[in-house]
Order: sequence, then structure tokens, then C-alpha cells
Amino acid sequence: MLAAAANVEEARAVVRQAQAGFWPQLSVNASRTRTVQGSAGGSIVSGTGGTTVISSTATKSTTSTITQLGVSGDWEIDLWGRIRRQTEGDRASLQASEAALASARLAAQAELATDYFELRAQDQLQIILNDIVAAEQQSLKITENRYRVGVAAKADVVSAQTQLLSSQAQQANAPLQRGLLEHAIAVLVGQQPANFSLPSATMRNDVPTVPAGLPSTLLERRPDVAESERQVAASNAQIGVAISAFFPTLDITGSDDYRGNTISHLIRSANRVWSFGPSLALTVFDAGLRRAQVAQARAAHEATVDNYRQAVLTGLQQVEDQLTTLRVLEQSAVIEDAAVKAAREAETLTLNQYKAGTVPYSSVITAQTTRLNAEESALNVLSSRLQASVAMVKALGGGWHYP
Repeated sequence: MLAAAANVEEARAVVRQAQAGFWPQLSVNASRTRTVQGSAGGSIVSGTGGTTVISSTATKSTTSTITQLGVSGDWEIDLWGRIRRQTEGDRASLQASEAALASARLAAQAELATDYFELRAQDQLQIILNDIVAAEQQSLKITENRYRVGVAAKADVVSAQTQLLSSQAQQANAPLQRGLLEHAIAVLVGQQPANFSLPSATMRNDVPTVPAGLPSTLLERRPDVAESERQVAASNAQIGVAISAFFPTLDITGSDDYRGNTISHLIRSANRVWSFGPSLALTVFDAGLRRAQVAQARAAHEATVDNYRQAVLTGLQQVEDQLTTLRVLEQSAVIEDAAVKAAREAETLTLNQYKAGTVPYSSVITAQTTRLNAEESALNVLSSRLQASVAMVKALGGGWHYP
């Protein structure tokens, strides 16, 4: 997420760079140049016998010092909208980066909520296992008492001990997954896992209900859809930038300088040199470069349009997937709750029948195993419903409350 935030700041700086093109560029310059130019002097003397003697004289040099102080400026007149389209494209890219940051934030929030509900499911599983272990300990005591009075076989005691040990093993292993989820939550909230802890609590069972008739415009809030739409706008602006290269550029340049031999008398009208005027430039031959740039920009635009279309379709698919998941899981939850109620009643009845000596202890084991499986299955359905609700919130870009 920090990388996405840095990308936003980078895009914001690029927008400021583009906006600077609307204004003239001014610069101040100052220089002091010392120039030495030398020339060798000499004389020619005619000698006897046709011999010519050349003798050199001392070298002469000229020294000059020029001091210059002035200001110059350049301003590109945006006749064809090149700067405007560039700014428009950079601003759209900034908005796309902001949407990418929002998408990263939403994904992290969804992952945090999912991990939290999974952790609470582990807490609830621990409660179920504790209850099962307590019930099996009571069954073991009943079996041992019946064995002492001679109405139960030794095999019943061994079976009860085996069942209890198996459940105690599950009870001992349950905190492992909870600890891993707790560490994951610590990282997501920016804390060290060793210093972070969440107290155990019962799991909530009030699953949010998605109202019927949600408008499809909710998908416009999805950060990935908004990012794709802004990328389309940015690529469209780049087409305008590429087309503007076919038109001449108009620049207004000017300068105002003072040039003289001494600094003390530099600022005076006799040393002033100024210039001002427009310049027009047009590329008449580039071997197809500009046409290729326009073709490239159009192809990039088509790619972003296709990505945008795919993002919308993916959003619709995810919403439909979660709606189906929530609907099926809601029906399953009703069945699982009824199964848990029936399994608990069957366990009680079977244990009473065993006390009365009408059923073997294997029936008690079967009833207790059935109850544990039913409670675990109901817990999994509840956890899946809560996670599906989180996925639905993510699919809709932040919930289903429409302004």
C-alpha cells in the first residue's frame, strides 16, 4: 500500500510539471568574460647575395573584458491544445493512481475482515471442542461406574477413553490456526506479532443481508473500475498530444541584457541590448514518425478501453458469484442449525439409553461424533457466510449502501 501511495505522489508531481507548461519560463543570467587576443609583429631586411633575413619583433596582445547581466524568457503558446491535453492526461493518470491506492486499501481491509472472522471461527471451534471434551469426560465416568458394578464391558471403557483422547488432541491443536491468524492480523494493522493479541470471544451470527434491487451504478465505486476508466481518459488525451505534433509550434521569446566593460557603469541605456518576437516551427518531414506516434496512441487507447470493459464484466461476475454464494449458504445454514439441534437431542437420548442398558456404548460414540461433525459443519457455514459478506462488500467497492 505504501508503494501505491508513493505512486500517487509521483503522479501528482507529474501533473504540476504539465501545468507549468501554461506559463512562460523566465531565467536570469550573469557572466563576466575576459578575452586576450595576441598577434606577432616583425620586419623584413634584405641582405647581400639575394639572401633575405626575417627578424621578429615583440608580440602584441589585446585584452577585453565583457560583463553581461540580463533576463530572458520563453513562452509556448498552446494554440493546438498540446499542453492542455498533456495536463488532462496526467491528471487522469493521477486519478487512476488514487484509485489504485483505494483498491489496495480495500483489499487490505477485506483481508483483515476475513482473517478476523476466521479467527472468531477458531474461537467458536474451541468452545465446541471444550464442550465435546467435557461431555466425553462425563461419558467416561459413567462408563467406568457401570464397569465397576459389572453392567459394562471393559471394551466400553477403552472406547470411551479413546474417544476422549481423540477429542483432546483436536482441542490441543485448535490454538495453532488461531495463532497464525492472529499474527496475520497483527501484520495487517502494522504491529509486531509478538506484541499483539486478541482476547477470545464468541462468534457473531448476524450475517448482513444484501437487499434486493441494488443498482448496477454501485460498481462505479469499485476502485479497479474507476482506475480503468481513468486510464481510458489518460490514453485518449495522449492521442490529442500526438495529433498536435502535426501543427506548428508558436513560441514567444525575449531577452533584456546589459553588456559592458565595467561593472560600475553596466546598468545604463548605452549598454542595453534587448530582443522580443515570436517564432514559428513546423516539421515538414519526419519519415512517418508522427503518424506512427498517433497510431501507437490509438492502439494504447484501444487496449485501455478493452481493459475497462473487462474490469466491469469482472465486477459484475464477482457480485453475481457472491449473491449466489450468500443465497445458497443461507439455505444451508437453516439445514445445519436443524442438524445440530437434532444431533444434540440424539446424543442425550442415546446416552440415557446407554445408562438404561438398552443400547451399546458404540451408539453413544456414534451420537457424539455426529454431534461434533454437525456443529463443525454449521460453524463452517456461518464462517463462509461472513466471509462471503466481506467479499460482497469488496465486490461492490465498499458496501451496498447507495447514496
